[in-house]
Amino acid sequence: MNEIEIERMEAKPAKGGAVKFITGLLIGFLAAVLITGYSLNLYYGKQRQQYEETFKAYSEKINEMGKLDDGAVNTIIDQEFADKVGDICDIINGTYYFSDEFKPEETREKIYAAIMDSIGDKYSYYYTAREWEDEQADSAGTYYGIGSYVEIDQDSRYPRLSGVFEDSPAQKAGLRDGDLIAEVNGEDVNGWELSDVVAKIRGPENTDVNLTVIRGTERLSITVTRGKVNSIAVKYEVKRDNIGYIQLTQFTTAAEQQFADALSSLKKQKVKGIVLDLRSNPGGNLSTVLNIGEQLLPYGRITYIEDREGNKEEYYSTGKNEINIPMVVLVNEYSASASELLTGALRDYKKATIIGTNTYGKGIVQSIYPLADGSAVKITTASYFTPNGECIHGKGIAPDVEIEFDSELYYDEENPVDNQLECAIDYLLK
Repeated sequence: MNEIEIERMEAKPAKGGAVKFITGLLIGFLAAVLITGYSLNLYYGKQRQQYEETFKAYSEKINEMGKLDDGAVNTIIDQEFADKVGDICDIINGTYYFSDEFKPEETREKIYAAIMDSIGDKYSYYYTAREWEDEQADSAGTYYGIGSYVEIDQDSRYPRLSGVFEDSPAQKAGLRDGDLIAEVNGEDVNGWELSDVVAKIRGPENTDVNLTVIRGTERLSITVTRGKVNSIAVKYEVKRDNIGYIQLTQFTTAAEQQFADALSSLKKQKVKGIVLDLRSNPGGNLSTVLNIGEQLLPYGRITYIEDREGNKEEYYSTGKNEINIPMVVLVNEYSASASELLTGALRDYKKATIIGTNTYGKGIVQSIYPLADGSAVKITTASYFTPNGECIHGKGIAPDVEIEFDSELYYDEENPVDNQLECAIDYLLK
């Protein structure tokens, strides 16, 4: 089955999902046949005619099944493409000086990734089997690494820490939200794919990784000892003047029950108001954000998604658990995707006041298609909309009360102050 993501989001497939999955599987297999056939030429001298007959047979088979529109199979994989791949492999076989270092399997993986990269959508890409396994571990909330969210900074093209887990190896080593990673174990990672950076940072438990980070005008070398990371997605407590506080760091599967427990505890303590902190929350499972929306929203549409044909999939709250406690939602420029979906719904139903800075602006949906060899493809398939029909892609959600985060106050050693949180509490008390 395929998965629909809003960042890392799972949901039932959109209409035609089965067809798209079968099509993706066949195209992936066809591409594998294509590349494998010519890679084997390097070692066994297979004849071009044999491959061309195989290619023709599979092309005809796909068209007979009617899974693709007329000519669609030829948009990338056609005879000209097959001939050119063969020519390139012949050149490698006949002339490459370092032929003993050539690894056909790595070449194939890079070709698959290049196909996805060529469409020009930063949210669509190819996962190797290892990367897809890591991605599923992230969604579940347990893996071995340093304990932080990483994304690519679009301006500098360096990886950026968009969230550091409490009590994680990253926090214990002194890493902070917003740090740019310049080097990993001495290798410059500027312009790297995010998956390659993450793979380089992760590793076995109790091993070290050295990160060179850029923090403002400083360049720091920080060594982190990797450990088992159990992502606690929800933290909560009662702040001053009996104001409840819930920090939701990511919409993982485990976050559903964690959020329910936090909300129940604060209600029992009869808090005057609740601050829901979604700052630097990069997104997560669609099922999770819908479940949390069910715990807060009145009856009505939480969101809907729309594909390129205009087909809509709507998701509703029953209204049975509508919250009637004053709320503030804290957001910043790293609050993305599922965070924006929930923020938009709370705003549209006037269940919360939004405080902070403008959100990231990711209002599109990706579907994930697992392939037969354990790899997977993620591709943008739809847009999502707030209950009032707004698509926030590219513009984000503007706060009702705008206030910039003061990092100097927050990291003051003697008297650290979260100025945005204090603003939220003051607002609720008024």
